[in-house]
Amino acid sequence: MAEAQNSPTLGSARAGGPAPAGSTTTGSLAVAAESTVATRMSAPPSYDVADFPVPHGREEEWRFTPLARLKGLHDGSAVAGGPDLKIDITAPEGVTHELVDRTDPRVGKAGKPVDRVAAQAYSSFEKASVVTVPKETVLTEPIRIAVHGDGGTAFGHQVIELGAFAEAVVVIDHTGDAVLAANVDYLLGDGAKLTVVSVQDWDDQAVHVGQHNALVGRDAGFKSVVVTFGGDLVRLHPRITYAGPGGEAELYGLYFTEEGQHQEHRLMVDHEASNCRSHVTYKGALQGQDAHAVWIGDVLIQASATGTDTYELNRNLVLTDGARVDSVPNLEIETGEIVGAGHASATGRFDDEQLFYLMARGIPADEARRLVVRGFFAELVQQIGLPDVEERLMSKIEAELEASAA
Repeated sequence: MAEAQNSPTLGSARAGGPAPAGSTTTGSLAVAAESTVATRMSAPPSYDVADFPVPHGREEEWRFTPLARLKGLHDGSAVAGGPDLKIDITAPEGVTHELVDRTDPRVGKAGKPVDRVAAQAYSSFEKASVVTVPKETVLTEPIRIAVHGDGGTAFGHQVIELGAFAEAVVVIDHTGDAVLAANVDYLLGDGAKLTVVSVQDWDDQAVHVGQHNALVGRDAGFKSVVVTFGGDLVRLHPRITYAGPGGEAELYGLYFTEEGQHQEHRLMVDHEASNCRSHVTYKGALQGQDAHAVWIGDVLIQASATGTDTYELNRNLVLTDGARVDSVPNLEIETGEIVGAGHASATGRFDDEQLFYLMARGIPADEARRLVVRGFFAELVQQIGLPDVEERLMSKIEAELEASAA
């Protein structure tokens, strides 16, 4: 598997070998103001759609996205309508849920829209859903948010708020068919601990574009597990900012990209506060003609973020010919007073030696292939911590592999 790694001590990229045909693995590292990365190339964040020009596909933040498949979400031609999007929230006792308008101070507090689709979603939703966990409340059961589409176009906004020293696990599950643009805000009070599992298990024709903003309080901990299987086009933009020193963010992602699917994950971690930590691990498997996965990992360490410790990793396993991966880690550093910073990206095919080892012990080729893929994803699935969700996801992976072998 070809791997490119960067670290501040090296000061330059190092490539371990060529990536498979149809794939790109690139990266950049900037110390102080030596170069400008993608985090500084886009338009300034704004709630106003008019502040973002209609993309044409040549822009840095849109160059990998097939705009024609966005169903008008990017140019204003998409209009909410059709069957309503069904949202069902199940929460333990003590958790509150309310519907508010965009004047509520919690809506948008975690971060402004950074592209035209996110701004369109912010200006177009009717009511935002706010789920609140009171301070010092420790939940023993997860909050479950089920989002199901029946073919309509919708815009949405979800807020998850944890008070100081509260602890919670939230599962957001997307199923069915929809054209959806939605923003999600995570607000973590000082010392709070939040784990979010976001599952994109859409039908084949669905389109989902979302911006996920997390504002991590002083000494708070945020863990995100993003799982993407279905949909014709899924484009997610997780973003992390820190409201005070001592915050931690762990971002995990798992995607399985099938024939004709476009799955794009664009991450941004903005280290502005001191002594904060972030760790990113995203893994993907691809199979089928024109399967396309995109992973962009941006980390910015501002001059004020002394004591930062950060690392990001993206690994991709290409199972068949005709699939394409674009993996671009970016790291910008404005201070040398950090604990550590680095990134790595790897894209490759099956390891023939692994398959030979298993087959030499009497394991059939198809079963050996499944074992390799299960092992590839096992580390991330275990981060979920909910047996029913973990079992469902591993079953989904098995089903995808069996379908390809049929």
